[in-house]
Amino acid sequence: MNRFYFPLWVDKLIPAVVGGIAFMGVYVFGLIFYGGAPAALDVGYMPDQPVPYSHALHVGKLKMDCRYCHNTVDKAAFAAIPPTKTCTNCHSAADQNNQVALTAIHSNSPALLPIRESAATGLPVPWVKVHDLPDYVYFNHSAHVTRGVSCVSCHGRVDQMEVVWQVKDLSMSWCLDCHRNPAPNLRPLDKVTQLDWVAPEDPAVLGAELQEKWNINPPTDCSTCHR
Repeated sequence: MNRFYFPLWVDKLIPAVVGGIAFMGVYVFGLIFYGGAPAALDVGYMPDQPVPYSHALHVGKLKMDCRYCHNTVDKAAFAAIPPTKTCTNCHSAADQNNQVALTAIHSNSPALLPIRESAATGLPVPWVKVHDLPDYVYFNHSAHVTRGVSCVSCHGRVDQMEVVWQVKDLSMSWCLDCHRNPAPNLRPLDKVTQLDWVAPEDPAVLGAELQEKWNINPPTDCSTCHR
């Protein structure tokens, strides 16, 4: 019985096969690593809300200040979800005789039925959080807003969004990048909630001046966020 010999061209095929296997291993690892990253899982998250609320209309066109609805954002660690009363100030302005005021806006709109039901029952509107940090992460909104970090830095141009979606991945590395170099995200305090504001000069240069002026030196140790 004659011994079988592989043809010579197999010698050239072996490096290609080994290289292909190695490439697939790296590819699968990268796919799993990136697929599980916040940038892939969270950025673009746009949940349906019980009431269709347009930030583009209220903030962009009507120029409502963020703090009218999120009234704790510069005073507390959390940015409050507006209570139903905030909505009914404009959309169901009933007086003491339960008569709808002439100034009420869309007081009978079907889209605002959950608001009217909430006002009648006292139960909150089941809003869905768009930006939801893990429970083990501590984040203080007021500490950022009162030091010149605009809503835009984390939430994007909300004033241009019909439906709010997550713009940043809110990962630990993203937070640390800002804490190590906060200057590009700083602006004058009276411009923090003016979402369409544009720096008259290089934002990094202006931010560096504000950082030095206000002596801003954000901590980067673990206990800053993990308490």
